[in-house]
Amino acid sequence: MARALTTKAVEAAKPDPEKRYELPDPALAGLYLVVQSSGVKSWALRYRHAGKPKKLTLGRWPLMGVADARSAASEALEKIERGKDPSAEKKRTKAARIEAQLSDRDKVKTLLDQYEKRHLNSLKSGATVKRELDRFVAAEWGDRDIHEITKRDVIDLLDVIADSGRVVTANRVRAYLSKFLNWCVERDILPMNPATGVKPVAKETSRDRVLSDDEIRWLWQACDDLGFPWGPFTQTLLLSGQRLGEVAGMTDNEVSGDLWHLDAKRTKNGRAHDVPLSKAVRDVLAGVARIEGKPGLIYTTTGETPLSGFHKGRNHVAEKMAEVAERETGEPVEIPHWTFHDLRRTAATGMARLGIPVRVTEAVLNHVSGTGGGIVAVYQRHDYADEKRKALNAWARLVREIVTGKADNVVRIEGAR
Repeated sequence: MARALTTKAVEAAKPDPEKRYELPDPALAGLYLVVQSSGVKSWALRYRHAGKPKKLTLGRWPLMGVADARSAASEALEKIERGKDPSAEKKRTKAARIEAQLSDRDKVKTLLDQYEKRHLNSLKSGATVKRELDRFVAAEWGDRDIHEITKRDVIDLLDVIADSGRVVTANRVRAYLSKFLNWCVERDILPMNPATGVKPVAKETSRDRVLSDDEIRWLWQACDDLGFPWGPFTQTLLLSGQRLGEVAGMTDNEVSGDLWHLDAKRTKNGRAHDVPLSKAVRDVLAGVARIEGKPGLIYTTTGETPLSGFHKGRNHVAEKMAEVAERETGEPVEIPHWTFHDLRRTAATGMARLGIPVRVTEAVLNHVSGTGGGIVAVYQRHDYADEKRKALNAWARLVREIVTGKADNVVRIEGAR
């Protein structure tokens, strides 16, 4: 009587360079080890269904061992006894999987992920672009086939963003989306870019919005009332004068005593930057309960990613700010629209109000334009560390005086000009 196949016997089976051959497993009728002339070995089950001979490939050796092959063959034989055809089922399953893959292949969200992998990852601004595309494009069109997107769809998407009061954001999304669609054309995914000819939603004008003393006082009280995350986050923006993304990504590892260090990868201009932290900022940060997470983020609600949803967050602060103003004045107050970036401009304006030299203010803001550009940027290596510290401390004192109603007489910092 022939002996059942063993692992040793399978390993010993040598290929025939002229042809493939099959070794039956006497332990289970219909189970065969198929040995290709190349040396590749696999398992197959031969059976009859509806009077016709059939073959079912089970798996490849050694990924599928002897015991696993017999188990798979036994399950298939049970289906055959119930009148089912396992080979036909396998073909249908494979066809459905291929169809699903083809269906997902051209979905907008699938292509956005590929765009990030093959293009955006090599760009310094790639993370920002992907975040905005996910936030607006994937959220609206993610499950749609890219070929269904029309010029009208692009216009409608941008109109919705603009109508929510984010005209500048709409223009940025238009630019990001157009580049993504051009990438799809370059890779022969689309025959043409449906965003071609779509103009910016509106002409952008340089903003000059600066919060007044009353507005700063109302803002601060609103932040105290709101608490984490938007309260302390907004206060940190105002006191530090740093960019939105830089504050959102702030970690405890970046802070050493009263100094916040941003490496080149964390800044918009690619230049490392040290931000002296006034006592007011340190007090705000100390009041933030940390959420445990690997990155050590300060402003996070997940412990894994920085705070986001800035448009909604600003609206929360603005709504609470209006309540504070009405409570103080006894009547509704119409506060002109402001953005988080306006807090950075307010800080810069406040330092100018204190008589702080423009070059020092630019050093605080980590600007490379204006007085810090050109020859000055090349030959002036002074980092203004002491001047930045004095400027931010003076600005923090002014904010405190504004909040407490004692800012009638602004004292210029010593030595300012």
